[in-house]
This record gives sequence, structure tokens and C-alpha cells, in this order.
Amino acid sequence: MNDEIVIDIVDWRDRQDVLMSIRQVVFVNEQQVPAELEWDGQDADCTHFLATVNAMPVATARLTPQGQIGRMAVLKNHRGKGIGSQLLTTVIERAKQLGFNQVFLHAQVSVINFYQGHGFYAEGGRFIEAGIEHQTMRLSF
Repeated sequence: MNDEIVIDIVDWRDRQDVLMSIRQVVFVNEQQVPAELEWDGQDADCTHFLATVNAMPVATARLTPQGQIGRMAVLKNHRGKGIGSQLLTTVIERAKQLGFNQVFLHAQVSVINFYQGHGFYAEGGRFIEAGIEHQTMRLSF
């Protein structure tokens, strides 16, 4: 049986618990991002995406009103299965629908190639964010 991957745009107020739980596991627990940095107060203003596999929540991302893709997190045992690519593609398509002509993100250096594979290009120098080396990347359409 093939796994059914579904990516939905969800309301922060309705799905806050599940979105926060994925980000807590990936960013705060795994990557040691300080909780006060992860919970930056911007979530209520963002468009949120939730990926499920066979109806189980496994990944999330958000799009800010400024066109920044962020908080993209896939639970560890679901990585390497194309879920992140499908999630990113969905976020980009939604940004286009909302009228953006470009999006940008702060990529962890370890996943720059992933974003380049989706057409993003590096911009500026590398920097430290939440104790992790990052690179600003942009995609114009």
C-alpha cells in the first residue's frame, strides 16, 4: 500500500497544537533552537501548511506576509521521502496565488542543495541564526 501524502493550508488558531508539536520536536528538541526564538509571535499572521501521511501529521511550514518561507520542519522518521519537496512546492504555489513575485528563506547551510534543487539561489553572506549557520536564498517567478 502506498502512503497517502496530503498537504493542506491550515488555520493557525485551529491547528496550533499540532503545528507547534512538530516544530517543538524538530527545532527545539532536535536542533536545540531556544524556545523563545522559535515562538516569535508571528504565527497568527502567517499562512500555515501541514503535511500528513496516512492522516498523521508529519511536517509543517509557514509563509509570512512578507513572502518569507520558514519554520519548515519534517519529523525525522519521515525525511528523505519527498515530503519536504511536496511541502515546499505547495508553499511556492500558494505564494504565487497570493500575488507574490518572489519568496525568500533563511536556509540552514546543511540543506542549501535542497533549496537550490527547487530553483532558489543564494544571496549575501552566511550568518548565524538560533546558533545555526544559515544562508538567505531567494526564488523569483
